[in-house]
Amino acid sequence: METSMYSAMRVGIVHFKAFPGLETGVGPLVETLEKICADEFWTAVEVGWMKDYRVRNTARHLLDQSHLSVAYATQPKVLSNKFNLNHFDKGERMKAVEAIKSAVDEARHLGAEVVRLIAGKDPGDEKREEAKKLLIDSLHQILDYAAEEKDGLAFTLKLFDRAIDKKNLIGPAPDGIDIAKAIRPEYPHFGLLSDLSHFPLLDETPEEAVPMLAPYLDAVHLGNCVFRDKSHPAYGDIQPRFGVPGGETDTPEVVTFFRELRKCGFFDKPVRPMVSAEVRPVLAGEISDVILANAKRVIRDAWALSQRPE
Repeated sequence: METSMYSAMRVGIVHFKAFPGLETGVGPLVETLEKICADEFWTAVEVGWMKDYRVRNTARHLLDQSHLSVAYATQPKVLSNKFNLNHFDKGERMKAVEAIKSAVDEARHLGAEVVRLIAGKDPGDEKREEAKKLLIDSLHQILDYAAEEKDGLAFTLKLFDRAIDKKNLIGPAPDGIDIAKAIRPEYPHFGLLSDLSHFPLLDETPEEAVPMLAPYLDAVHLGNCVFRDKSHPAYGDIQPRFGVPGGETDTPEVVTFFRELRKCGFFDKPVRPMVSAEVRPVLAGEISDVILANAKRVIRDAWALSQRPE
C-alpha cells in the first residue's frame, strides 16, 4: 500500500532560488512568497534574507496565514556578503558570527523553526583541520546566542561542494560528520542538511553518503546540477530544473535518494523532516511557475516510484 509523502515529510521549496534575484534581500519578496503560500502542494518553505523590517513584517503575516513550516536559510546573506565562519582573520570571522546572530533574529521574526547554516571557503589540505576548529568555535558562539531565548530553535549545517563552485569547507560527508560530532552533544537541535544536487559535485553517491550521514541528517534538499560541461549555462552549483539537458538529476535519481533515505530511517523521525526542492529557471525562456510545476511532478512521481519493489 502506497504511503502518502505528506505522512513521511514536509514538502518544501526554497523561495529565493525558485524566484531568482531575491538573494540580496530585496526585490519582489512578498509577491513571490504569496505564490508559494497559496499553493497547497507545499507544506514548508525556506526563506532567506529580507533587508527591510517592514517587508519581514508583511512576510511574517503572510506565513502565519499559510500554515507552512518555515526554515530560514543564511546562504543569501552569507554568500552576498562573502562572510566566512572559518576565516583565519579573527576580525573577519567575528563579522561573520555577528551577521549570523542577526540572521537568527531575522529567522525568529519570520517564525522559522530552523536556521540553515553554511561554512566558509575551504583553505586546502594543509589548513583544513585548523579551519574546522575555527568553524566549530563560530558555531558554538552562534548556538550559545540562540539558546538564550530557550525556544528550541534548531540549526542545520548544509553540505556544499569543495572543488567545483562554492569550494566550501563542508564539504564531503566525513567532514560534515566531524562538525556534527563536535556540536551535537551540547546542542541536540543541531544537525546536517544534505543536498541531492551536491553529490555529483562531491564525487559521492546517496548510497555511500546517506548511511554515513544518517545519525545527524535532519533535512535534505532535492536539486540538480551540471558539471561535465564548463560551457553549460548551468555549470556548477546553480540548481537548474530537474531533467535539464546535460544535468545529473531527474526522477530516477530522486527515486534512488528517497529509497536510501527510507532505508536509513530518515522518514521515521518523531517530527516529519523537511524535504525541500531547490530549483530555479536558468536557461533562456524558463519561468519560475513552470519550474515549480516541474519540481512538483518529479517529487510526486519519485515518491510513488520509490515505494515499488527494486
